[in-house]
Amino acid sequence: MENPLLLFPQLNMSASKDKSYYKVMKSIKEEPHKANKPGAKQKRNRLSLLLQKSEFHEGDHLGKPGNLTKAVSVSPEEAMKWSESFDKLLSEKAGLDALTKFLQTEFSEENIEFWIACEDYKKSKTTHELLPKAKIIYETFIQKDAPKEVNLDFQTKEVTSQNIAQPVITTFDAAQNTVYRLMEQDSYPRFLRSDFYLNLVKGRNPSRPTLRRRSRSFTVNDFQGVRPDFTIW
Repeated sequence: MENPLLLFPQLNMSASKDKSYYKVMKSIKEEPHKANKPGAKQKRNRLSLLLQKSEFHEGDHLGKPGNLTKAVSVSPEEAMKWSESFDKLLSEKAGLDALTKFLQTEFSEENIEFWIACEDYKKSKTTHELLPKAKIIYETFIQKDAPKEVNLDFQTKEVTSQNIAQPVITTFDAAQNTVYRLMEQDSYPRFLRSDFYLNLVKGRNPSRPTLRRRSRSFTVNDFQGVRPDFTIW
């Protein structure tokens, strides 16, 4: 059986140069998404399942039990540094991988996947790459009823939607910054307080946390004027 296509090949040096993630998403998005079309909800659910089971790294199959422990290999000292800042966590491959896996256990991985997709988008070397990538990102994460729709304020969503027809390198900057702030003020503190992270700091192998769904999605307005509390002890 073939290995699943890599979700974000830029995180895997052995990935092919044909941008497998965008090829997969393009094939899924060839027909316009219609929320009221019979079976549309089922298709979104299948797409969500595909994204959850896709790999971030070669040999890292998130859908298989036990691989969460195997995938995260970091010393307690390195893990401790992730509490210094959200930037520090995202700047390290192991940190980004650990945060992604933690958010997947909460079914809240859409924000980090959008952020990673934007980082890859900004690495495009030619203008010809921008339009197809922008279309896939928009249809996957931003448009109404997108399979991985992220929470954006009305103004940011409108500006991004208006600029999608003629995308440039900075097309998703405002949306990416908004999602970054949401993760920094919500996802990041929860990650630092989680048993998953605390076990890494203590030098223990992290066990797979119990899957649980968030009670609701957070928006930008929830965190205006609020400073995160990174105290974990």
